[in-house]
Amino acid sequence: MENGLKQLWLSTGLANFEWGQLLMIAVGGLLLYLAIARKFEPLLLVPIGFGAVLTNIPVAGLAGPDGLLHYIYAVGIETGVFPLLIFMGVGALTDFGALIANPKTLMLGAAAQFGIFLTLLGALALNMVPGFDFSLADAAAIGIIGGADGPTAIFLASRLAPDLLGAIAVAAYSYMALVPIIQPPIMRALTTEAERKVVMQQLRPVSKLEKIIFPLIVLLMTVLFLPAAVPLVGMLTFGNLLRECGVVDRLSRTAQNELINIVTIFLGLAVGSKLDAHKFLSVETLGILVLGALAFSVGTAAGLLMGKLMHRLSGGKVNPLIGAAGVSAVPMAARVVNKVGLEADHHNFLLMHAMGPNVAGVIGSAVAAGVLLAIVGG
Repeated sequence: MENGLKQLWLSTGLANFEWGQLLMIAVGGLLLYLAIARKFEPLLLVPIGFGAVLTNIPVAGLAGPDGLLHYIYAVGIETGVFPLLIFMGVGALTDFGALIANPKTLMLGAAAQFGIFLTLLGALALNMVPGFDFSLADAAAIGIIGGADGPTAIFLASRLAPDLLGAIAVAAYSYMALVPIIQPPIMRALTTEAERKVVMQQLRPVSKLEKIIFPLIVLLMTVLFLPAAVPLVGMLTFGNLLRECGVVDRLSRTAQNELINIVTIFLGLAVGSKLDAHKFLSVETLGILVLGALAFSVGTAAGLLMGKLMHRLSGGKVNPLIGAAGVSAVPMAARVVNKVGLEADHHNFLLMHAMGPNVAGVIGSAVAAGVLLAIVGG
């Protein structure tokens, strides 16, 4: 009887909880609070936060070798399938019209990728600190966090640094979700109130033919000059072609809704499963989180500085705030730009103007991943 009671006690969560697991469950609870109470990107944070809670429950083994979360992670993230399906959905959801109407905003999307390459150097510099040992491939995978593009970060890490994939995925999606917190202080610090009040001219109408041809041209250019980026760019442009061609509405709606929603649920749970206390609470993970924040902040700042340059060169016609949307968190960064612009002038709507660099940022981060894959992975 006594042995039976002891066995029963040892099978309970109370007898098996470790302080690290309790800490990571609290982190998962914080993510759920931010998603539900503060409405910070709930589509991302609800599954990630709940996945973090599930994976840190002792004895349950949900993230173990035979656990559901382990299988979801192995099938969708280790293989790189989920990021590619997400890119197809993003392409189907995104109107490239703002970028086509104002192609100069490509420069803003390109500038915002500066954080990626600066952080690559930062990761290598961390090797001088005891406890860190990042290879060039590791540093490249960490740097891609600066693009604020979770699918791209997962895709690149799965090929260059699979051992760091969990920490990189968590960092990338966490910073994507926290765009409304991280970006506004940087935007206000690097722009004047007069610059934030600049009202931009209405964009020209874009024809249906232009919208159909654009993804094909982007894909062709990628095929010719950077084939390593074709998996990401190819799925993005395919999804956009489904949207714009006008003859496969059922496929377009599926990519925009059912498919991307299902993949988002599984991807969020899989990313949350990597918040396992035994693997996540390490010096290297802390370094990745710090470098990820630096990468994202530098990318935002670089886009803003390019926006200020365009503001000067255009004679004050470009609102430099739209440069912050050069990171590829679509459409989160564009919405934040619009919000900060409205704070300066209640009649200044920048959303459509910000979508140009935001879409350019998606393409830019995919191209940056292709460059890193071609150089480091080759």
